[in-house]
Amino acid sequence: MAKENTSEIGFEKQIWDAADELRGSMDASEYKHVVLGLIFLKYLSDKFEEKYNELIEEGDDEEDRDEYIAENIFFVPPEARWNVIADNAHSSENGKIIDNAMKLIEDENDSLKGILPKTFARDELDKKKLGEVIDIFTNVQMSKKGDKTDILGRTYEYCLSMFAETEGKKAGEFYTPACVVKTLVAVLKPYDGRVYDPCCGSGGMFVQSKNFIENHSGNINNLSVYGQESNPTTWKMAKMNLAIRGIEADLGEHQEDTFLNDLHKTLKADFVMANPPFNLKKWGQEQLQDDLRWKYGIPPKGNANFAWMQHMIHHLSPKGKIGLVLANGSLSSTTSGEGKIRQAIVEDDLVECIVALPTQLFYTTGIPVCLWFLNRDKKQKGKTLFIDAREMGTMVSRKLRELTDEDIDLIVDTFTKFEEGSLEDEKGFCKVSDLEEIKKHDFILTPGRYVGFKPEEDDGIPFEEKMKTLTAELGELFKESNELEDKIRQSLKEIGFEF
Repeated sequence: MAKENTSEIGFEKQIWDAADELRGSMDASEYKHVVLGLIFLKYLSDKFEEKYNELIEEGDDEEDRDEYIAENIFFVPPEARWNVIADNAHSSENGKIIDNAMKLIEDENDSLKGILPKTFARDELDKKKLGEVIDIFTNVQMSKKGDKTDILGRTYEYCLSMFAETEGKKAGEFYTPACVVKTLVAVLKPYDGRVYDPCCGSGGMFVQSKNFIENHSGNINNLSVYGQESNPTTWKMAKMNLAIRGIEADLGEHQEDTFLNDLHKTLKADFVMANPPFNLKKWGQEQLQDDLRWKYGIPPKGNANFAWMQHMIHHLSPKGKIGLVLANGSLSSTTSGEGKIRQAIVEDDLVECIVALPTQLFYTTGIPVCLWFLNRDKKQKGKTLFIDAREMGTMVSRKLRELTDEDIDLIVDTFTKFEEGSLEDEKGFCKVSDLEEIKKHDFILTPGRYVGFKPEEDDGIPFEEKMKTLTAELGELFKESNELEDKIRQSLKEIGFEF
């Protein structure tokens, strides 16, 4: 059986199940900040405590802030340390104590100012259940060395995915399925350089980039991370998520709309990875008619798909690459000038690969989506790879599908062979096309148009024998149909209707 991408979950689910009881009547969109904030507070305290004990053993001053800052460890003042939280777990004031700890940590660490949630004292939060969750955190040492045993990071990601499932459509603001992000990262291979996500959500693209680098014996310090996010609460989640993972990132000093106030105007990125909001309306086109970013045409005001794409292209370095998730309409739409923009991007030889994804990968939408890979310096000039992955994936619940590691490996291997020039077309799965072929399809990039249908396997039964069986079955069906018609006529006749 194919291995699924979902982590083997033990402690993560234990935390989620316990914390879920804490929710009470709180809305999920508010409640997630309570859970994620508590995880983050435990992380800060654990990392601080490790260094604290190390300094004591070495005979150094364990309260010297500079010792912690030198190793990018957040300084946690005495009243905010986990032992204080744990000692007061079953106090009716436990919520106020946590809120105070959050404030004290922000006061000591400029990069966290205004980031941490301070909502634990609210009446809606059951203080008895809060104490029980604190006990669970206290009884498990969550800070481990090495990403493979990073219980805390896994817990944070697991809870993000569970909140995405709970919130449904709203979750698109902060969560992209891990298997989709892994696919983008595995194809782009961001080993070093500048990585940029103009709609970074909770920072999943950056987390997977770090995982990729570490899994391939690279160094995360060779990567410079830039992002932007318009939703203020999601921006705070990203700051916490990246801090937990030890990723230094420039997400700007505040949340901001990427189109109307680009916080990284001069950035030329080596890798751009993004899952922008699908088919976004009212994105500010009226205020950006003469913007330099619209090299290939002004995007329509009712759909931001090609505004996002052109924004990313504008921020590419001379050898830069893009991997982004878009609704399938971006492959074929010809309304409001979108077809002309897509044609111009293809003719500029930027489109390297298109992957059609299976349905049900997202909590947030049921519409079919695809992956676009663009490259300013393609190895196969004038050629584009089309992959139809719609039949891939494994259902992990009644509503959700995941791409397995094997699925992702197949997509990556196919792309690698294409780059090397050794890929052979496979009917129904992959096809390498040149500009002339794409032109014949009116610059519509739907993979199914190019890869065709997978040939049916020969079952070894001669055609004549098949036809004999089928016609016999058809004859039986016709006979049943006639008998049913007679019965219906007779029933109608009995109640006074004839035809």
